[in-house]
Amino acid sequence: MSFLVSALTASLAVVLPLGAVADRGVTIEESFRAAGGRPAHQAVTFDPEAVPVGGRVTVTERVGDDTHVELRLHGVEANRTFGAHVHQKPCGSKPSDSGPHYQNAVDPVQPSTNPAYAHPRNEVWLDITTDHHGDGASASTLDWRFRADQARSVVIHEHATHTGTGTAGTAGARLACVNVPFK
Repeated sequence: MSFLVSALTASLAVVLPLGAVADRGVTIEESFRAAGGRPAHQAVTFDPEAVPVGGRVTVTERVGDDTHVELRLHGVEANRTFGAHVHQKPCGSKPSDSGPHYQNAVDPVQPSTNPAYAHPRNEVWLDITTDHHGDGASASTLDWRFRADQARSVVIHEHATHTGTGTAGTAGARLACVNVPFK
């Protein structure tokens, strides 16, 4: 057994260049539950009409030379566009518990609505449109990585994300949230 582990370790050393780090990532697959339960749930809904209890969410993060985040929803409101963003804090019993959007370059004025900061190259925007079954998918790839423990959840919002001056980054009420241990 120890020979097998040593051989595997040696083969990985040959495959990965000196100093290289293998891609890291995380995948969270959960069903939405009503907010306010104890212990805190991985995925919560604040609007069970738009995001029903039992609807499913998958968030995948892949980290290599860039950061790639995918969002999939199943069994939520059909034929609808939702805004979705990575937020700084974990989900809680109230929609506001997840805090503001994660920003690579942080706007000194929060909540950020300045298009110089609130845009899809500085934040993770995952707006998603569902089909007639209530299923949809979106993805975002960025040329930066999350700072440790500063990106903790994905929030599903009421409508598509605005881009205009004074409203950039806003997407209406927070309808649901999923905790993600981003790398």
